[in-house]
Amino acid sequence: MSGPPETVYEWGLVAYFAICILTTVALMLIDAPYGRHNRPGWGPNIPSRAAWIGMEAPSVLVAAAVFLYYGPTSAASWVLFAVWQLHYVQRTFVFPFLIKAKGKTMPLLIAGIAFFYNGFNSWMNHGWISHYGEYTVEWLQDPRFIAGLSLFLAGFFVNLRSDQILRNLRKPGETGYKIPRGFLYKYVSSPNYLGEMMEWFGWALMTWSLPGLAFALYTVANLGPRALANHRWYQENFKAYPKGRKALIPFIL
Repeated sequence: MSGPPETVYEWGLVAYFAICILTTVALMLIDAPYGRHNRPGWGPNIPSRAAWIGMEAPSVLVAAAVFLYYGPTSAASWVLFAVWQLHYVQRTFVFPFLIKAKGKTMPLLIAGIAFFYNGFNSWMNHGWISHYGEYTVEWLQDPRFIAGLSLFLAGFFVNLRSDQILRNLRKPGETGYKIPRGFLYKYVSSPNYLGEMMEWFGWALMTWSLPGLAFALYTVANLGPRALANHRWYQENFKAYPKGRKALIPFIL
């Protein structure tokens, strides 16, 4: 099927890279008000579990709609689609039911921004892998695809394992925050964010595309400042916080 004119898609790419820059600047100045950084003054709140499901759903549903609308015939495109869905089905329909979300809320504004971003991001990336980009079955043997997929799967594991450690910090009935330990928490405060960055840089490599690169850069723009803010929060709230632990990248940052 035909889709939006190519010029519209190209302008979408330009806008995407601009969004990366604006997001970096904004989040270096303001800690996004959700999770441990949630605070009054950002409008009405909604339950965290509902917020996570709602704002992540476009990454499953819009991605599938765009992908199927174009009717790709390449096996490589289908593999890329499956890799994307591996992350987002877990993030949308599994992760929200694993977290201890009782009594926790998120500003509707934050969930709404994430909802529209995820729809836009899904359109850009799935428009590419199903229509604007070209992938033959031989792409599945290309070193860029193999290296990218390996990095993605490694990041996926890091992300899941790190989230599991965070969930298990509190026993039933306990509230508040504790210092996470073990696995990559030995080296950094936010290995879950590091894992997600690995995933989407892997995606950029396996798709070898500008929308894939834009997504990877946006992930850094979004989660990098968040990791730094979390690191500062831990240091301010726990006197015994490990002094050698970095924020995001072992031994470096």
